Amino acid sequence: MSPITAISTQIHATYPHQPTFLQAVDEVLATLAPALEANSASNADYARVARLLSPERVISFKVIWSDDAGTLQHNIGYRIQFNSALGPYKGGLRFDASVTEDILKFLGFEQIFKNALTGLPLGGGKGGSDFNPKGKSENEIRSFCRAFMTELYRHIGIDVDVPAGDMGVGGREIGYMMGMYKQIVNRSEGVMTGKDPLIGGSLGRTEATGHGVVYFAEAMLREAGKNLVGMTAVVSGSGNVAEHTVRMLIAKGAVVLTMSDRGGYIHKPEGLTESDVNAIMSHKNTGSDLATLTHEGIEYRTGAPWQTVVAEAYFPCATQNEISEADAKVIANHATLVVEGANMPLCNEAVSVLNAAHIPHAPGKASNAGGVAVSGLEMAQNAGHYPWTRERVESELMEIMERIHTTCKEHGTESWGIDYFKGANIGGAKRVLAAMEKLGW
Repeated sequence: MSPITAISTQIHATYPHQPTFLQAVDEVLATLAPALEANSASNADYARVARLLSPERVISFKVIWSDDAGTLQHNIGYRIQFNSALGPYKGGLRFDASVTEDILKFLGFEQIFKNALTGLPLGGGKGGSDFNPKGKSENEIRSFCRAFMTELYRHIGIDVDVPAGDMGVGGREIGYMMGMYKQIVNRSEGVMTGKDPLIGGSLGRTEATGHGVVYFAEAMLREAGKNLVGMTAVVSGSGNVAEHTVRMLIAKGAVVLTMSDRGGYIHKPEGLTESDVNAIMSHKNTGSDLATLTHEGIEYRTGAPWQTVVAEAYFPCATQNEISEADAKVIANHATLVVEGANMPLCNEAVSVLNAAHIPHAPGKASNAGGVAVSGLEMAQNAGHYPWTRERVESELMEIMERIHTTCKEHGTESWGIDYFKGANIGGAKRVLAAMEKLGW
């Protein structure tokens, strides 16, 4: 049995109840194994890989909050502090009914590589709660956020763990949690990112993940002498990442055909306009589903767009495992590239389909790293007590995304093109494992 097979067997035996986490582990190990063998890895190298698969700390706690009727409710909160070799734990908080330890371990594991690829001194972590903010009042969301921080504050700090937002957690929620943190510890410090600029946040942070996705897509297309002008694109999701991916694609001259939510997708054959996106987001901000949107030229369909809407570029920006193997087989017939805005939106079988078809395909740990990159820049601004201009932030973001693409190309170049999964995994792992070695781990 090879060392990697032994490591995989052990991790599967330890966490058989966490299939999403194991999926992420399998994808990484599959690309690391040949690289380790080719470089005659030592027993210590393999031991560090095994250590990398286990979180340094898994924290769970009860969150008791009050609803509008004055009734006490409770949810479970989590913080997965996965790896701190490169710096303080960094990763978002997700508030959604789907949140489990399995989901957060998968996200935290991916975050290690994503943060490493940025070149910034950031470790990997993730957290959140099974609290569902949809349908909750402003008072209920504030009550929950404050209650969540009464426990989380014990485990975070500017040199320990710096959380940000994720699904269900935007600037409003970050603000409520920051307010409670300041009351508890009596300190003003940048212990969270994604804040409103008025309270220490960075300009450009809200748009950063979506903009980074498009910058990475441009770098991929440049390899083939192409650009986004006139290119048709299918985008899934209608949250923060999808919105700003779509807005930037439109600004770059692409023809964006779709956006989606959990029930279905909207389709506009001639392409969405900035005005269309404004209408869509205004509708979503009322808490309504896309199915109830009435807007000229836009058609709503149930299901997912992958097998029915033909395009040259595909940007899955909704959630994990939204593209199946069957979807990928259809996409492979048309795609020039696939760029992940979400974390692990393709199942491993779907990834294999695109690789076999030699479709350039960027994993989220590379292409959606713009959000954490600007979070790192926010930390720098907080530490310096001096805000940067939007132009400086955007310029730094573009440079970081180009650097990530260069890393993927360096470690993922094949005879047929660039294997971005291989490049991202090896490039990220190389940096983390080297740091672990220097720390004596």
